Amino acid sequence: MIRSLRSLMPTIVAEPGAAHDTCCQTCRVDIALNLAAMLAVVVAVSALAGKYSMSPPLVLIVVGIIGSYLSFVPDFELTPDIVLIGLLPPLLYAASIRTSLIDVRRYRRAIALLSVGLVLFTTVGVGFLVWWLLDVPLAAGFALGAVVAPPDAVAATAIARRVGLPRRVITILEGESLVNDATAIVTLRASIAAIAGSVSVWQIGAGFFVSAVGGAAIGLAVAFVVGHIRNLIQDDVTDVAVSLLTPWIAYIPAEEIHIHGLDAQPSGVLAVVVAGLILGHKSPRIQSASSRLFERTNWTTISYVLENSIFLLIGLQIRSIVDDLSHSDMSTMRIAWSCAAVLGTVIALRIIWVFPATYLPRLNPKIAANEPRPSPQSAFLVAWTGMRGVVTLAAVFLLPKDTPEREVLVLMAFVVTVGTLLIQGLTLPALVRWLKVPGPDVQEDHLQEATVLQSVTDAGMAYLDEEVDDSVSEAVMHRLRERATDRTNAVWERLGGAETPSAQYSRLRGEMIKRERAELLRIRKLGTVDQIVLGLVMNSLDVEESILDSVYEDETTADRETDLRPLTDPDAACEHLAAAVNVPNPITPTGCEECLAAGGDWVHLRLCMECGHVGCCDSSKGKHGTKHFEQTHHPVMRSFEPGEAWRWCFIDQANG
Repeated sequence: MIRSLRSLMPTIVAEPGAAHDTCCQTCRVDIALNLAAMLAVVVAVSALAGKYSMSPPLVLIVVGIIGSYLSFVPDFELTPDIVLIGLLPPLLYAASIRTSLIDVRRYRRAIALLSVGLVLFTTVGVGFLVWWLLDVPLAAGFALGAVVAPPDAVAATAIARRVGLPRRVITILEGESLVNDATAIVTLRASIAAIAGSVSVWQIGAGFFVSAVGGAAIGLAVAFVVGHIRNLIQDDVTDVAVSLLTPWIAYIPAEEIHIHGLDAQPSGVLAVVVAGLILGHKSPRIQSASSRLFERTNWTTISYVLENSIFLLIGLQIRSIVDDLSHSDMSTMRIAWSCAAVLGTVIALRIIWVFPATYLPRLNPKIAANEPRPSPQSAFLVAWTGMRGVVTLAAVFLLPKDTPEREVLVLMAFVVTVGTLLIQGLTLPALVRWLKVPGPDVQEDHLQEATVLQSVTDAGMAYLDEEVDDSVSEAVMHRLRERATDRTNAVWERLGGAETPSAQYSRLRGEMIKRERAELLRIRKLGTVDQIVLGLVMNSLDVEESILDSVYEDETTADRETDLRPLTDPDAACEHLAAAVNVPNPITPTGCEECLAAGGDWVHLRLCMECGHVGCCDSSKGKHGTKHFEQTHHPVMRSFEPGEAWRWCFIDQANG
């Protein structure tokens, strides 16, 4: 552990006297200024790119490339230790704790085929190509193949989420990019050993086994110990501090264990991922609600800074990489064609692998019956979303200094990284539109959320009905029921187009809080009230503002259908939904039947799929849609709002 940490520290040669102290102080100031300047550029460029709907990672790379040729920009050396120990563990952990363990299990075969099978396939394919192009040892070719094989978790999710890819595609890409680094690093170590001498197939197999099993075991152990400790912690700050330490608690011990007889070691990358997946899955049981919010905010900020800094650093490497080519005897044209060939091969091999890996397993009737057949469009998006990132650039510097044509191999890794980010990253939004692959639909999300909240609210209501005695006043009971139903109704309201009552409440209450905070600041300026008391009042306003119900929309660039698509097959979900296919003529097409008769207002309208009755939703005062079901027991209602086609079964509490 100490050896790993020392490798991150700059080596300073001590000189006696005051001159040395002045020099060291100047160096420290320069380092601090350079880091502050880099962070300022990262924040400014990311903000501007987001404002003008450009991809921040791609813009930062371009800015970095330009900056590498400016004389006043210092050299930022991206060493393997900085990336593999300083940057990779927190980034992987931040991604893994927000990745669903349930989804990873669900798509485990697809993830394994990509994170293991595709990495090895790419390693072999690129290895033979480099061996043929550069006339280097085959082991050196395999080493470069392992370097360029794994797509990057940061690059994949940063771009895939922004263009609105389907969630299944994003989940598979996230799962792949969390695990494939371990496969690539183990393969790279075996290739480096082969460059230095001989390595047997048995040793390679043992290395993979120790890496996978050992890394997973350490990750499980860390998750168990850390989870037990965090379950005992009552203070939110301490709990989040433990969370910030966890990536290195998992990574460093795994990397320090070395089995000399097998020349193998557990994968620190896999240990971090396993620990993060389990702790993220267990967080509702081992953390308080405030601790989870606190942790999410901290890791979001850390990820934002590290992810964007990495893309800037990638661009800043270009000048030093190009300068190193002066040591090569190859012509510029040969180097350029070789780099282009490797880039094209990396992209092509992924496409060649993805389609058979997607459809061949479904020739098995059991698999085909349990898993829907993905569309060719979705499969192609998985194949095209193979952006490389910082791990590729860091890993290539692990090649020994005496590796034949090392400087050309380093340039190839850079070309693959930047090339995939620019070519695939820039074309992905247009490709999504051209293939007409629908991403997450905001309306469907609201429909699912309302369904889940309805079930959750029913459980809470059951507690009030069954376990709360008469000692609680009717006013308190009414307030509890009202708050629970308001939360569910607020989501149902989002399925409409106009501003809803809950949105009006959030907007107006937000304006009230602004005025209240202004008055609080006026009182603070007078200095007549204790600052601690003022702080408590300010905190209460901040908490209320943070939990206001608000209307949210997920950003997406994909065109959306007007009608909502059913979430599941109605025949499989609910017999009433399956039967309610034909839309009846509405009895009162101009509005809610009861509200029209009584002269009342409504928020949104619902249509009974059996008799054509039009009633208002539960956010309306009359709640005539639900009351119609209670009177007639007609099971299915349909939205009667323009552009909406979702249906709801009262009996089975299912939607479609």
